Amino acid sequence: MDFEWSIFLETLPSLARGAVVTAQLALASALLGLLIGVLGGLARVSSRPLLRKAAGVYVTVVRGLPLLVILLFLYYGLPSLGLLLPATAVAILALAMTNGAYVTEIVRSGIESIDRGQMRAARSLGMSYPLAMRRIILPQAIRRVLAPLTNESITLIKNTALVSVIAISDLLRAGVDAMTWKANTFSPFAGVGLFYLALTLPLLALTGWLERRYRIH
Repeated sequence: MDFEWSIFLETLPSLARGAVVTAQLALASALLGLLIGVLGGLARVSSRPLLRKAAGVYVTVVRGLPLLVILLFLYYGLPSLGLLLPATAVAILALAMTNGAYVTEIVRSGIESIDRGQMRAARSLGMSYPLAMRRIILPQAIRRVLAPLTNESITLIKNTALVSVIAISDLLRAGVDAMTWKANTFSPFAGVGLFYLALTLPLLALTGWLERRYRIH
């Protein structure tokens, strides 16, 4: 074991800066992924076949591809189409696309878990489909998907480690750089692990609380 306290402490500031980048990427990607997922989930349960099929194709393709493949495809492929985006924008787009596909299925399952009789009852009272969805179905579905959504956010934070391959100075890249210039592996990566835990443990606790709070009996 090559752990040295002096190296561990010396690398903490650079790792903290990397952790901030990781948190920013995760937050931006989670918000965009949530928007994609809500729209995708609604499309998956839509009465319009074209919307359902389009959302289904998106979910199937994105969930079937490794995030790293999507990340590299966008990073190297978009410039060939004349679309030059900063590496950070590419990372957020790739992460959000992947996260959005999983959120789509979470939202779909949440909506479909609500008794269909409630929609029929709402329509019989004269509500339009969008109004019934907004006032009757979605408020109940939200309670059921909060825990899975939080759990998916944890996965998103861990997936941000892949953006280091496109030269973004995230937490993992900071750890690799520290390992290189300190010629020591264990000390800086002990710090990397601690920072990832600091980012994910609060969400793990939140997931557990939500599961207990909204457990379906």
